[in-house]
Order: sequence, then C-alpha cells, then structure tokens
Amino acid sequence: MTVRIRDNSSGKLVTSFNVAAQNTFCEDAEFDYLRPFNLSVSGTWAGTVTLQRSFNNGSTWLDVYSVTANVETVVDSPETGVLWRLGIKTGNYTSGTAVCRLSQ
Repeated sequence: MTVRIRDNSSGKLVTSFNVAAQNTFCEDAEFDYLRPFNLSVSGTWAGTVTLQRSFNNGSTWLDVYSVTANVETVVDSPETGVLWRLGIKTGNYTSGTAVCRLSQ
C-alpha cells in the first residue's frame, strides 16, 4: 500500500516511525518528484538503516542509501511514480531503536 501522509497545516508529507527489529520498513511513500525530500535517522541504535526505492510499484526494491549512525540529509527523487521506503533489512539489526522520518 502506498501512503501519502499530509500535515494539513503545512501541506507537507511526513511519515515518522520507530524501527527496533530486522526486516522492518515504513509503508511505501511517494513524494512530489519536482522537490527533494528529507531523510532523518536518530535515536540510540546499532545496525544499518537503508533507504530503498522501487520503479515498479513495490515489486522490486533497490538500495539507494545506507547509514550506520544518526543522519539528516536531503534526497532527490528525479522521476514521477517512484516509491520510497526506509528501514532495517534482514541481518542488519543489532540493538536499540532507530527513529526514522521521511518528509517533504
């Protein structure tokens, strides 16, 4: 299922969630391809958080960016119809809770 979460007061898309297990991802998100989106990972955790994208409506996921520490960054989405998700792949979780956020 693709989710578009909108903060009605600002018109921004925001999804925020906690990851504390392997093979755990947020719901698929589609952003306005004309603008970059924000990626934030914080908390006290150990492991690898991975940003993935899909060009075929979630049938196949491709790794785009991985982090092993807290980070704030901006991601470009250069084409329409791309789905994004953020989480921890199987075998990449060690401990703690990563607080993950995607927003635009």
